[in-house]
Amino acid sequence: MAVLTPSSRFRSGLLLAVASAFSFGCSGPFGKALMTAGWSPTAAVTARLAGGALAMAVFATVAHPGWLREAGRHLRTVVAYGLIPIAGAQLFYYNAVAHLTVGVALLLEYTAPILVVGWLWATTRRRPSALTLSGVVLAIAGITAVLGLVGPSGLSSVDFDLVGVAFGLAAAICAACYFLMSENVSGPDSDQDGGSGGGLHPITLATAGLFVGAAAVALIGVCGVMPMRFTANDTVVAGMTTSWVVPVVALALFPTAIAYTLGIVSIARLKPRFASLVGLSEVMFAVLAAWILVGEAVTATQAVGGVIVLAGLALARQGDRGDLAEANAATWPDAPLGELTSRR
Repeated sequence: MAVLTPSSRFRSGLLLAVASAFSFGCSGPFGKALMTAGWSPTAAVTARLAGGALAMAVFATVAHPGWLREAGRHLRTVVAYGLIPIAGAQLFYYNAVAHLTVGVALLLEYTAPILVVGWLWATTRRRPSALTLSGVVLAIAGITAVLGLVGPSGLSSVDFDLVGVAFGLAAAICAACYFLMSENVSGPDSDQDGGSGGGLHPITLATAGLFVGAAAVALIGVCGVMPMRFTANDTVVAGMTTSWVVPVVALALFPTAIAYTLGIVSIARLKPRFASLVGLSEVMFAVLAAWILVGEAVTATQAVGGVIVLAGLALARQGDRGDLAEANAATWPDAPLGELTSRR
């Protein structure tokens, strides 16, 4: 397979990251349709992860034969990925929602990019540029508008529950781990022979991780730690009454199997700091999906917030280019190809 140039690597990574964010954004409306029909959050998460794991297993068997053996060779990484970024992030988020409003819980989880920037700052001893930090602040400010926490009259009144805040921050830590752990996989454009070269293919990580996450969430439900309740009631999606099978299949495919695979590949190409910031666009896509699928309207404030988020991402990206140029870590489009390939 042809080696990607730095420019095409960045463009494809950005496209995949946006597609992943869009796919992840569909999870809320489909999950809400199931819970409105009587499903418990744990049951919805279990169905989503289990269905996604089965779909990924079929795809992986065709696209990347030998993924199961590769997963066995990287068992520790696969288990950690399935437990923390997959099962942990979703369970902590739903626990946060039980104590806080959905908007506040989402905002807490989406402090993950700040955690990623902070972690890399602490571990590399390299301070992010002012542009990067400004982009983070701007993007987070935009999200507060998208979520309705800030309006024309200023801050909305919100009741904070310390337990809920703790769960929300725990979800953010798990989400940050998703970006950091996904950086270490080998992209599908690399010249590996099915993983024997020591790297972990993104298809393997996504597939095996979903199986681990589904088993972990199901075990929590079966043990009674969180209620596990399924129903066969009809659901309402995009104004149409349909079988519960429709949102279950949609959850398994779009915000799970497709989203995780695209996200892992994009992070391997963009690096975790910028990829985590692009992931903020999931909130905008979630608002749009909620409008289309469950009839939740988009306000003018949310539209303005979306523009602010995009501006923040662009600013952070420009700052990241400066950071990496100074460090001579050439992974951006304007870097010489030789420097990129020498670091792979």
